[in-house]
Amino acid sequence: MPGDGGHLAPRTVVGVDTQHSAAGSPAARTDRVERSAVKVIAHRGSSAALPEHTEEAYRRALEEGADGLECDVRVTADGQLVCVHDRTVARTSDGRGTVSTMTLAQLSALDFGSWKHPQEPRRSSVLTLERLLELVADAGRRVELAIETKHPVRYAGRVEAELLRVLDRFGLLPAAPEESTVRVMSFSELALHRVRRAAPAVPRVYLWERRLPVLGRTRSLPGGAAVAGPGIELVRRNPGLVTALRRAGHPVHVWTVDRPEDVELCLELGVAALITNRPAEVLAQLGR
Repeated sequence: MPGDGGHLAPRTVVGVDTQHSAAGSPAARTDRVERSAVKVIAHRGSSAALPEHTEEAYRRALEEGADGLECDVRVTADGQLVCVHDRTVARTSDGRGTVSTMTLAQLSALDFGSWKHPQEPRRSSVLTLERLLELVADAGRRVELAIETKHPVRYAGRVEAELLRVLDRFGLLPAAPEESTVRVMSFSELALHRVRRAAPAVPRVYLWERRLPVLGRTRSLPGGAAVAGPGIELVRRNPGLVTALRRAGHPVHVWTVDRPEDVELCLELGVAALITNRPAEVLAQLGR
């Protein structure tokens, strides 16, 4: 997921003024959810403390009690799914290059850990999606997975095809959406349509950062997504958006929620899941 979005002019979505239906209004107060009911999802692992998308960061998130883990996936040159956010490896490793033009062996030769704390460098290898799924399988409890497919990319629909293949191998393709511990997220409507066609029971999350969604008469989200995934900056500036989405029947999962005041805002608005870099702190704020 990218950074926070920019300001938008007030708009109406499903008949609700998204700019002025503030969290303090009577309608918003009735939407408030119980603290214990809100899911806490670790964004790229416990990534405020440890290098994002590393096994170490995800292990920490599981130890801290996160309800779920979020990751981004990209396809390597030899068809492997790796957990890397950026198109290139420059920001989060000691190497250079584009993920899609590198093999898994080439990526595995890089250090994806030491950039986070250069004074105390700790080497970490690139994390494959399969290894992350193994960690979840060994957790000994229910752990949800929120997997984002990145677009645009060199291999287009191959990302979703490979993702569904791996999920099937791990027995994670559900018979019905309510049975699933996995959901696929994307900013790309086309990507969500691919998932819908190939595996309709896998829940889909439509992500957006700057542009407010326009829900038509069917009150549906792009890509047939059931779940809405707005960025926190958009929610701050348009709090009625969450109310509108919930009234249209869409659970709302907000990213990236790290500030205590943003946690409280999301609780007031009835958000179902908080995607955060700081799972331990958010869980403590929720009294868990």
